[in-house]
Amino acid sequence: MCMHQDTACACTTLRKTARAVGRVYDEALAEAGMTTAQFAVLRHVARAGEPIPLSRLAEALVMDRSSLYRALAPIEAKGWIVTAAGQGKSRLAALTPAGAAALEGAVPGWEAAQKQIVGAMGKDMWVGLEFALRALTGLALKAH
Repeated sequence: MCMHQDTACACTTLRKTARAVGRVYDEALAEAGMTTAQFAVLRHVARAGEPIPLSRLAEALVMDRSSLYRALAPIEAKGWIVTAAGQGKSRLAALTPAGAAALEGAVPGWEAAQKQIVGAMGKDMWVGLEFALRALTGLALKAH
């Protein structure tokens, strides 16, 4: 806690939480050969249902495009997604059949981690926290 304030730093607290929770999910997804970040990218691409512009994917993941490009490289190298030229200067990402299979294979690990975290908190507490985190994300995006 900062010596000049009576509340903990929101950024530090959220980063600590993200690292701790991320470890739980990373361990659960390790058997599937992917990280939590890779799972999130694959899931967002799959949910799009069609090739998705990388700018829209970055926005959905609340990532800058250069970070997204770095995250995509190993996923593309594994053959889980393909990227191709889109309209104008845009690039599109699409899930491959191997990516769909990898994502499906990772779901049980993700579900186990989700059950572990949400189960320990209780669904009501999680729903409240998720609502607050979404609001905080919106506030931070507006401030940026």
